[in-house]
Amino acid sequence: MTSLEARVQRLEDAEEIRTLDAIYCRLLDDGDWPGLVELFTLDGTFDGLSEVTGRDALLAFFGRLADGGLTAFWHHVSNLEITVDCDTAVVRSLLWQPCVVDGVPHVAAGRYADRLVRTDDGWRYSVKQVRFFYWAPLREGWDQHRFTLEAARHAATPSRGLA
Repeated sequence: MTSLEARVQRLEDAEEIRTLDAIYCRLLDDGDWPGLVELFTLDGTFDGLSEVTGRDALLAFFGRLADGGLTAFWHHVSNLEITVDCDTAVVRSLLWQPCVVDGVPHVAAGRYADRLVRTDDGWRYSVKQVRFFYWAPLREGWDQHRFTLEAARHAATPSRGLA
């Protein structure tokens, strides 16, 4: 039987991780790139529209999203499955994302598969991976699984070990 102290710690860790995901979504949607990259470890990786490692590279990548036509987005994350093992954690969650690409309303959905580590500053992403089920113009519907944003094609490829 696990001690009460260990059980409470796991619950506190899970809640901190849940909050970290909410902050990630808010900072991403607000375009607060410096705040967003602080949620990653120094050598953290975002693996989605592109694969980018390190805070400087992350800052440059997120800052260029609009250059690829992605000018607005609203991340809705749910169904968090959080597994904590001492100072590491794995989180799987569902993403639903209305967005604007080249002035056209789109809708996207997929799954995150993240690895986190406990740091002196709290939990941080060592890998934040997203794989899309669909990314399509709203007027055409989501059911055709169209990927009109070229970078979304990369994120639709089979998992590289996390998901």
